[in-house]
Amino acid sequence: MIIQLGRYEIQGEIGQGAMGVVYKAKDPLIDRVVAIKTINLGLALDEKEEYEGRFYQEAKAAGRLSHPNIVTIYDVGKSGDVAYIAMEFLHGQELRDIMNKGGLLPVDQVLDIAAQVAQGLAYAHEHDIVHRDVKPSNIMVSSDGHVKITDFGIARMASSAVQTQTGTVLGSPKYMSPEQVLGKVIDQRSDIFSLGVMLYEMLAGQAPFAGDNVNAIMYQTLNTAPVPPNTLNPEVPEMANFIIAKALAKGVEDRYQNARDFAADLRACRDIMPRSGQQKDIQRISAAGEDKLSGAVDITRQMRTGEEDAMSISHAGLSKAFDSTAATMRLAALTATSEDIDQLSKTLNIARPGAEEIKQAAPASKAAQPGTHAVRRPQSELPSRTYGGNFMLAVIVMLVLLLIAAIIFF
Repeated sequence: MIIQLGRYEIQGEIGQGAMGVVYKAKDPLIDRVVAIKTINLGLALDEKEEYEGRFYQEAKAAGRLSHPNIVTIYDVGKSGDVAYIAMEFLHGQELRDIMNKGGLLPVDQVLDIAAQVAQGLAYAHEHDIVHRDVKPSNIMVSSDGHVKITDFGIARMASSAVQTQTGTVLGSPKYMSPEQVLGKVIDQRSDIFSLGVMLYEMLAGQAPFAGDNVNAIMYQTLNTAPVPPNTLNPEVPEMANFIIAKALAKGVEDRYQNARDFAADLRACRDIMPRSGQQKDIQRISAAGEDKLSGAVDITRQMRTGEEDAMSISHAGLSKAFDSTAATMRLAALTATSEDIDQLSKTLNIARPGAEEIKQAAPASKAAQPGTHAVRRPQSELPSRTYGGNFMLAVIVMLVLLLIAAIIFF
């Protein structure tokens, strides 16, 4: 084992990273424990120079990021054919290890983890850095639930290295966006799709796109829409279905356009849910041999039977406006009076929906709305909260209108 990298004293091996070994080390200058990620530069000379140059460029860009939800990079260096990045040493676990322990985390905790990731991504995107490889193994979670994204900048290096050596860019197929699969130029919306895949997997207990091989996974990513996660886990609220559907839209224009909006919706969904109680210690595994997290949901009892149609893969598109004012207007049209709808139309400065739009928005409609991802259930099986939600929406609309009237006339 390596005992020294630059000035850093190697204390032990943490694990294997995507591009090399990860070590625990000590910086003797300031007596600080760090994590060292190594990158093998054992390439042909011309490839090595190009790759090394890009490595420093990417490491420098990632080093500019300073955010509570992004791992901090301290230093970058080279020793022989090994380049390395020194970063903060995190006390926690990879999200992948947490997910592999069995069962599902409580929904509110899943939403909180995803919201923190979205916040970190938003900050990076605003500094013109796209992660390109958002997946559970690149997310660290501390025992108190604090989340950090790792491998910013390194993700592009990993793809470059594979491309240089084999001529084919390999990523993490389960989490790749459609534009990544097609080899198109990507932007921040690709990271949003990948986070949507990760969120779906945490809530449903299975990936939205799966298959026996890479080609099958990529085909599904490009052509199919997964069933809503609450058909696999009834504890998932309806609002989360729409958030995930928007994040997983095939077209980039139909997706969340920035991660801040994604984070805001995740927090709003989390805040309307009852809390699962004290924060679970996600790092603790019972010494008595407990093989899953405390408080985890047993997914084997969540699968609904007799819903083969709902479980089949839908080839429908996805809505362009799950959380838009237009969608709000259509829903209001189902519950409010004609006069109230006219007033709301003037307040929001958007056209009143036509009869066909109202029909498409109705939850009991038999015809799927073009561009909508939905699972049809018998009317008798529709959850009672659907009707309660419409009533509450009507009440809220009336209160807003009364407030506007009070401001205008008084």
